[in-house]
Amino acid sequence: MGEEVKLYGNWASPFSCRVDIALKLKGVEYRYYEEDLKNKSASLLEYNPIHKKVPAFVHNEKPLAESLVILEYIDETWKTNPIFPQDPYERAQARFLARFIDEKLMPTLREAWINEYKKKEAEEANGYLEFLEKELKGKYFGGEIIGAADIAGNTLALWLPIYEELKGVEILTEAKFPKLCKWSHDFATHPVVKEVSPSKEELIAIFKPRFNITK
Repeated sequence: MGEEVKLYGNWASPFSCRVDIALKLKGVEYRYYEEDLKNKSASLLEYNPIHKKVPAFVHNEKPLAESLVILEYIDETWKTNPIFPQDPYERAQARFLARFIDEKLMPTLREAWINEYKKKEAEEANGYLEFLEKELKGKYFGGEIIGAADIAGNTLALWLPIYEELKGVEILTEAKFPKLCKWSHDFATHPVVKEVSPSKEELIAIFKPRFNITK
Protein backbone atom coordinates (compact mmCIF):
# COMPACT_ATOMS: atom_id res chain seq x y z
CA MET A 1 0.00 0.00 0.00
CA GLY A 2 3.04 2.25 0.19
CA GLU A 3 2.12 3.38 3.68
CA GLU A 4 4.66 5.03 5.93
CA VAL A 5 4.21 4.55 9.66
CA LYS A 6 6.59 6.14 12.16
CA LEU A 7 6.70 6.10 15.94
CA TYR A 8 8.81 8.49 17.99
CA GLY A 9 9.14 6.99 21.45
CA ASN A 10 11.35 6.22 24.40
CA TRP A 11 12.13 2.72 25.62
CA ALA A 12 11.28 3.59 29.24
CA SER A 13 7.98 5.36 28.50
CA PRO A 14 4.88 3.28 29.22
CA PHE A 15 2.95 5.55 26.86
CA SER A 16 5.09 4.95 23.79
CA CYS A 17 5.28 1.25 24.72
CA ARG A 18 1.49 1.14 24.42
CA VAL A 19 1.70 2.15 20.79
CA ASP A 20 4.50 -0.36 20.17
CA ILE A 21 2.33 -3.13 21.62
CA ALA A 22 -0.70 -2.20 19.51
CA LEU A 23 1.28 -2.01 16.27
CA LYS A 24 2.97 -5.37 16.94
CA LEU A 25 -0.31 -7.07 17.86
CA LYS A 26 -1.86 -5.88 14.60
CA GLY A 27 1.18 -6.73 12.47
CA VAL A 28 1.68 -3.17 11.20
CA GLU A 29 5.14 -2.41 9.84
CA TYR A 30 6.60 0.81 11.17
CA ARG A 31 9.82 2.69 11.74
CA TYR A 32 10.73 3.38 15.34
CA TYR A 33 12.78 6.41 16.40
CA GLU A 34 14.24 6.37 19.91
CA GLU A 35 14.04 9.79 21.54
CA ASP A 36 16.44 11.26 24.08
CA LEU A 37 13.94 13.02 26.34
CA LYS A 38 16.63 15.43 27.55
CA ASN A 39 17.48 16.38 23.98
CA LYS A 40 14.32 15.94 21.93
CA SER A 41 14.62 15.73 18.17
CA ALA A 42 13.33 18.39 15.82
CA SER A 43 11.01 15.75 14.33
CA LEU A 44 9.37 15.00 17.69
CA LEU A 45 8.82 18.70 18.36
CA GLU A 46 7.42 19.14 14.86
CA TYR A 47 5.01 16.21 15.08
CA ASN A 48 3.92 16.84 18.68
CA PRO A 49 4.21 20.63 19.11
CA ILE A 50 1.59 20.90 21.86
CA HIS A 51 2.82 18.33 24.38
CA LYS A 52 6.40 17.95 23.10
CA LYS A 53 6.35 14.41 24.50
CA VAL A 54 6.48 10.81 23.32
CA PRO A 55 4.73 9.13 21.72
CA ALA A 56 4.39 10.90 18.42
CA PHE A 57 2.75 8.69 15.79
CA VAL A 58 2.90 9.54 12.09
CA HIS A 59 0.92 7.82 9.33
CA ASN A 60 1.65 9.06 5.82
CA GLU A 61 2.95 12.32 7.31
CA LYS A 62 -0.23 12.84 9.35
CA PRO A 63 0.81 13.10 13.03
CA LEU A 64 -1.08 12.13 16.15
CA ALA A 65 -0.28 12.53 19.84
CA GLU A 66 -1.56 10.95 23.09
CA SER A 67 -1.33 7.20 23.39
CA LEU A 68 -5.04 6.44 23.86
CA VAL A 69 -5.98 8.55 20.83
CA ILE A 70 -3.31 6.75 18.81
CA LEU A 71 -4.62 3.32 19.90
CA GLU A 72 -8.08 4.17 18.57
CA TYR A 73 -6.67 5.45 15.29
CA ILE A 74 -4.57 2.31 14.81
CA ASP A 75 -7.56 0.08 15.47
CA GLU A 76 -9.79 1.99 13.05
CA THR A 77 -7.14 2.09 10.31
CA TRP A 78 -5.90 -1.51 10.42
CA LYS A 79 -8.81 -3.88 10.92
CA THR A 80 -6.90 -7.11 11.60
CA ASN A 81 -6.60 -8.30 15.21
CA PRO A 82 -8.90 -5.64 16.71
CA ILE A 83 -7.91 -4.23 20.10
CA PHE A 84 -11.27 -2.50 20.70
CA PRO A 85 -14.51 -4.51 20.83
CA GLN A 86 -16.79 -4.29 17.79
CA ASP A 87 -19.95 -3.89 19.87
CA PRO A 88 -20.54 -0.13 20.44
CA TYR A 89 -21.34 -0.50 24.16
CA GLU A 90 -18.38 -2.76 24.85
CA ARG A 91 -16.17 -0.41 22.83
CA ALA A 92 -17.31 2.53 24.96
CA GLN A 93 -16.60 0.48 28.10
CA ALA A 94 -13.08 -0.24 26.89
CA ARG A 95 -12.54 3.48 26.28
CA PHE A 96 -13.84 4.22 29.76
CA LEU A 97 -11.51 1.70 31.43
CA ALA A 98 -8.50 2.99 29.53
CA ARG A 99 -9.22 6.57 30.57
CA PHE A 100 -10.05 5.47 34.13
CA ILE A 101 -6.60 3.93 34.43
CA ASP A 102 -4.90 7.06 33.08
CA GLU A 103 -6.99 9.74 34.74
CA LYS A 104 -8.01 8.16 38.07
CA LEU A 105 -6.01 5.11 39.09
CA MET A 106 -2.40 5.92 38.18
CA PRO A 107 -2.43 9.58 39.34
CA THR A 108 -3.93 8.51 42.68
CA LEU A 109 -1.38 5.72 43.10
CA ARG A 110 1.43 8.19 42.44
CA GLU A 111 -0.04 10.70 44.87
CA ALA A 112 -0.50 8.01 47.55
CA TRP A 113 2.87 6.31 47.39
CA ILE A 114 5.60 7.91 45.32
CA ASN A 115 6.84 10.67 47.62
CA GLU A 116 5.46 9.60 50.97
CA TYR A 117 2.58 7.47 52.17
CA LYS A 118 -0.75 9.30 52.23
CA LYS A 119 -3.54 7.34 53.89
CA LYS A 120 -6.48 9.09 52.22
CA GLU A 121 -5.07 8.71 48.71
CA ALA A 122 -4.01 5.10 49.38
CA GLU A 123 -7.56 4.20 50.42
CA GLU A 124 -8.88 5.89 47.29
CA ALA A 125 -6.40 3.98 45.11
CA ASN A 126 -7.43 0.70 46.75
CA GLY A 127 -11.03 1.51 45.89
CA TYR A 128 -10.06 2.03 42.26
CA LEU A 129 -8.17 -1.28 42.22
CA GLU A 130 -11.22 -3.03 43.70
CA PHE A 131 -13.30 -1.60 40.86
CA LEU A 132 -10.83 -2.96 38.27
CA GLU A 133 -10.81 -6.34 40.01
CA LYS A 134 -14.58 -6.57 39.54
CA GLU A 135 -14.35 -5.44 35.91
CA LEU A 136 -11.89 -8.20 35.02
CA LYS A 137 -14.19 -10.99 33.88
CA GLY A 138 -11.86 -12.91 31.57
CA LYS A 139 -8.14 -13.53 31.16
CA TYR A 140 -7.80 -9.92 29.98
CA PHE A 141 -10.09 -6.90 30.11
CA GLY A 142 -10.53 -7.53 26.40
CA GLY A 143 -11.64 -11.13 27.01
CA GLU A 144 -9.27 -13.90 25.98
CA ILE A 145 -7.05 -11.61 23.90
CA ILE A 146 -5.26 -8.41 24.81
CA GLY A 147 -7.33 -5.30 24.16
CA ALA A 148 -7.08 -1.55 24.56
CA ALA A 149 -7.85 -1.50 28.29
CA ASP A 150 -5.11 -4.06 28.92
CA ILE A 151 -2.63 -2.03 26.88
CA ALA A 152 -3.60 1.09 28.86
CA GLY A 153 -2.88 -0.89 32.03
CA ASN A 154 0.73 -1.59 31.08
CA THR A 155 1.94 0.84 33.75
CA LEU A 156 0.05 -1.17 36.37
CA ALA A 157 1.40 -4.50 35.14
CA LEU A 158 5.01 -3.58 34.35
CA TRP A 159 6.04 -0.38 36.13
CA LEU A 160 4.16 -0.67 39.45
CA PRO A 161 5.79 -4.00 40.52
CA ILE A 162 9.25 -2.43 40.17
CA TYR A 163 8.24 0.44 42.42
CA GLU A 164 6.80 -1.98 44.98
CA GLU A 165 10.01 -4.01 45.04
CA LEU A 166 12.36 -1.06 45.36
CA LYS A 167 10.32 0.77 47.99
CA GLY A 168 9.37 -2.36 49.94
CA VAL A 169 5.63 -1.70 49.76
CA GLU A 170 2.71 -3.95 48.85
CA ILE A 171 -0.05 -2.46 46.74
CA LEU A 172 -1.24 -5.01 44.19
CA THR A 173 -1.34 -8.15 46.33
CA GLU A 174 -2.78 -11.59 45.57
CA ALA A 175 -4.66 -11.57 48.86
CA LYS A 176 -6.60 -8.44 47.92
CA PHE A 177 -6.58 -8.58 44.12
CA PRO A 178 -6.15 -12.17 42.89
CA LYS A 179 -7.63 -11.57 39.42
CA LEU A 180 -5.61 -8.40 38.83
CA CYS A 181 -2.41 -10.15 39.92
CA LYS A 182 -3.01 -13.00 37.49
CA TRP A 183 -3.88 -10.49 34.74
CA SER A 184 -0.67 -8.57 35.48
CA HIS A 185 1.42 -11.73 35.12
CA ASP A 186 -0.36 -12.89 31.95
CA PHE A 187 -0.03 -9.45 30.35
CA ALA A 188 3.63 -8.93 31.32
CA THR A 189 4.64 -12.37 30.00
CA HIS A 190 2.74 -12.13 26.70
CA PRO A 191 5.33 -12.53 23.89
CA VAL A 192 4.47 -9.24 22.18
CA VAL A 193 4.48 -7.28 25.44
CA LYS A 194 7.83 -8.79 26.43
CA GLU A 195 9.29 -7.97 23.02
CA VAL A 196 8.65 -4.22 23.17
CA SER A 197 8.63 -3.45 26.91
CA PRO A 198 11.69 -2.72 29.07
CA SER A 199 12.94 -5.58 31.21
CA LYS A 200 12.74 -5.66 34.99
CA GLU A 201 16.48 -5.01 35.20
CA GLU A 202 16.25 -1.99 32.89
CA LEU A 203 13.38 -0.51 34.89
CA ILE A 204 15.19 -1.06 38.19
CA ALA A 205 18.21 0.79 36.78
CA ILE A 206 16.16 3.89 35.94
CA PHE A 207 14.02 3.82 39.09
CA LYS A 208 16.88 3.58 41.60
CA PRO A 209 18.25 7.09 41.02
CA ARG A 210 14.75 8.56 41.17
CA PHE A 211 14.18 7.07 44.62
CA ASN A 212 17.77 7.67 45.83
CA ILE A 213 18.36 3.92 46.24
CA THR A 214 22.06 3.07 46.13
CA LYS A 215 22.06 -0.68 46.83
